[in-house]
Amino acid sequence: MSFRDLRNFTEMMRALGYPRLISMENFRTPNFTLVAEILIWLVKRYEPQMDIPTDVDTESDRIFFIKAVAQFMATKAHIKVNTKRLYQADGYAVKEMLKITSVLYSAMKTKQMALGDLIEEDNSKFKFDLSSKVSDLKAARQLASEVTSKGASLYDLLGKEVDLREMRTAAIARPLEINETEKALRAAIKEVLQSVEETKDMLSNVVSDETSLDAKIEKKKQELERNRKRLQTLQSVRPAFMDEYEKIEEDLQKQYETFVEKFRNLCFLESQLDEYHRLEQERFEEAENIMRMMQHVLREEEEERDLTRSSLKDEDSDMDVPEDEGSDSDMDESRPSKPRPTQNGIMAGRRARFIGNMQGGDSDETEDSEIDVDEDDEDDDEGEEEEGKDLEDNSLEGPVSRGARPSKGGMRPPLLEESDNDF
Repeated sequence: MSFRDLRNFTEMMRALGYPRLISMENFRTPNFTLVAEILIWLVKRYEPQMDIPTDVDTESDRIFFIKAVAQFMATKAHIKVNTKRLYQADGYAVKEMLKITSVLYSAMKTKQMALGDLIEEDNSKFKFDLSSKVSDLKAARQLASEVTSKGASLYDLLGKEVDLREMRTAAIARPLEINETEKALRAAIKEVLQSVEETKDMLSNVVSDETSLDAKIEKKKQELERNRKRLQTLQSVRPAFMDEYEKIEEDLQKQYETFVEKFRNLCFLESQLDEYHRLEQERFEEAENIMRMMQHVLREEEEERDLTRSSLKDEDSDMDVPEDEGSDSDMDESRPSKPRPTQNGIMAGRRARFIGNMQGGDSDETEDSEIDVDEDDEDDDEGEEEEGKDLEDNSLEGPVSRGARPSKGGMRPPLLEESDNDF
């Protein structure tokens, strides 16, 4: 029993309309009750008027039942079943019952197909497609022309029937002559004898051909044996150049291994070189980005510093403008008590320049001068710090930033021109 047969049997029984659900596990063990029920249903499906004993309680009843079913299927359906396998009531019985169910299932399919064809014909009566009938139309035209020509020829032949009838009746009424009949029979016998002789000659030729073919086969066998022996001798003899060939082959193998090793090393070194170039490119790009950022930052600082210096210069220019008219005492009072340090003074050291009269003044003026000196010292310290920062900025920015920075000489305040009036 195969799984496919059992599946096909259950599907066919379901399609035929068997009322009970058949599982594939029903035939794992002998189940004669189910087999008897299926056989009775199949017999009734095939012949509803058939009476079969349904008693399967005893062994003799079961044997009688199996024999009756097998006899009915053999006589009515021309289906031969194995009674022993049916009596086993297991998977082998499924194979025997599958023969009956396949016949009923094919009949049902044929009926369904016939019904489908009738339905299609009914539907085609109401559907007429001219495009699909073009070929049929051409064939009908050709048949019509043939019918016309055949009809004309038939009409001509029927017109000759009057003369032909007389000739036919005369030939039939004429008695047969024995001499002519004997001549015809002798000619036929002679032809048959000639054909027999030709057949015998062909048979004799076949025998001769057979002998010649046997001789040729024997000759080829001998030649084949000689060639085999020659091949064995050639295989046993070692060629003279074989040693040199093996030596060259070994050298070639070594050279190939060396080539493979060098090629592998070359590929590795090329990959390392590519990796090194890639890292160098990354470092270069990173350094370039850092320099660009530093230049941007330094440029911003320089702009801020230039703005600060320009503002300080504006303030100094405001402070250096003298009044238009006034007394000498007013000019002395309005004159600044200290000058701005120049760049040369800053580079040389801390030197303060004082502008004033040589006359002795009060203690307040001396205190003011000391305060001015201290402030000048602090300004000098601040100027040196700013100069050191500017030098560092110039070393980072390069000649471009140095050319753009204004000179400190321009920030030196102008000297007072009326200092001689103090004497």
